[in-house]
Amino acid sequence: MLAGVSITWYTWLEQGRRINASPDVLSAIGRALRLDEAGIDHLLGLAQPSSNSIEAPREAPSALVRLIESMEPAPAYVLSPTWDFLAWNAAQARLYPRVATLAGIERNLLWVLFADPFTRELIVDWDIHARQALAEFRAGTTSFRADQSFVELVGELSNVSDEFAAWWPEHDVSQFETRIRRFRHPTAGLLTFEYQQLAPVEWPGLRVACQLPVPGDDSAERLAVRHYLV
Repeated sequence: MLAGVSITWYTWLEQGRRINASPDVLSAIGRALRLDEAGIDHLLGLAQPSSNSIEAPREAPSALVRLIESMEPAPAYVLSPTWDFLAWNAAQARLYPRVATLAGIERNLLWVLFADPFTRELIVDWDIHARQALAEFRAGTTSFRADQSFVELVGELSNVSDEFAAWWPEHDVSQFETRIRRFRHPTAGLLTFEYQQLAPVEWPGLRVACQLPVPGDDSAERLAVRHYLV
């Protein structure tokens, strides 16, 4: 009633019948279900054919590489639409030295968060940040849900991480939120950064993630002069 559709039509929708579910009607259903903006966007994405509709370079464009290099001493990196690492600057390599050795399925931010024990020790309040990242990942990769590499990543993470296996079926979605992140770095000590993401207009499928220095804090400087050797 709140969405302005009949019980019969809504029943058919839940049964997966071939009916016309326009974006306006789905948005109305989302509002009736009290979904937030991220939830409604996810609902609309699920209603579309599952395909990799975002054209994005497989390597980081030179301009983005130079952009993250200019962000020194702030750690920064470039992500693909499915969160593969495409490039990173020297500060990010100092913060997370293993990024330079990642290959294949492991060269992915979600894999690093859930499957690398070093990351769990590095990020303060790891569980809070991991849950938020997982919700953002689900919301941002709806169109890739049938992609073979996406399916493989989810399957492997479900096998190697108990937390991922428990949280992924919860279907939480969220838009990106700027937030403070703290790290227990083995040589630079406790570090504090503001986590931010940028979406380049020319390559909308890519993301530039950066850990911005907090005014009055010397974390970036301490990280710059203390190199952690693997």
